[in-house]
Amino acid sequence: MPLVTEPNLDAPDDFYEALIDTHRDLSPEASHALNARLILLLANHIGRLDVLRQALALARAGADTP
Repeated sequence: MPLVTEPNLDAPDDFYEALIDTHRDLSPEASHALNARLILLLANHIGRLDVLRQALALARAGADTP
């Protein structure tokens, strides 16, 4: 099963708002910790190392460009 990279959220604006609200009033350190926990929760939900490696590679490639 390949990584889904096409838009797949049924309510992307609502998700973005919920994500921003979740981070509201957190220190930078607490925000980073929240992101780490969220990544681990979602990785556990996906559960497939091959798919997670694809996501890591794509995310890393995007990090190399400003």
